[in-house]
Amino acid sequence: MRPKKILLVCLGNICRSPMAEGVLRAKAMERRLPITTDSAGTGGYHVGEAPDDRAQAAMQRHGIDISDLRARQFTALDYHHFDLILAMDANNLRDIRRLAPNEELARKARPIMDHAPALGEASVPDPYYGTDADFDRVYAMLDQACDGLLDALAHD
Repeated sequence: MRPKKILLVCLGNICRSPMAEGVLRAKAMERRLPITTDSAGTGGYHVGEAPDDRAQAAMQRHGIDISDLRARQFTALDYHHFDLILAMDANNLRDIRRLAPNEELARKARPIMDHAPALGEASVPDPYYGTDADFDRVYAMLDQACDGLLDALAHD
């Protein structure tokens, strides 16, 4: 497998996408796959902030530390720096595709849940206004999606 650069995208880059980045980088390290990860938000509301405390706590319950991550906003330049851009929901996918410099680059942007078809979920729900259980549910969904993604990449 050739090295891949993967960007995970949600709205504010403090809940879902940093959780996805944490899961993906941990699994890639575990499998010894040459993957570089990053995450971003379509909105600039939290630029420079660490992930939400509840997101960090949910990840810690699974032995993953994401305290080093900091929120940033997605830009059109990301299309030139990443091989694959995975959105957490349809709204984020629409917003990042609007910024694509051309149709070819726009094809890099896809829903993350395409990699977990058995769950029957098109989107990762935003847990921001939810409870710890909502963050745990997001972790479980991302865990399956990242396994599916890495399985697919290993066969590329």
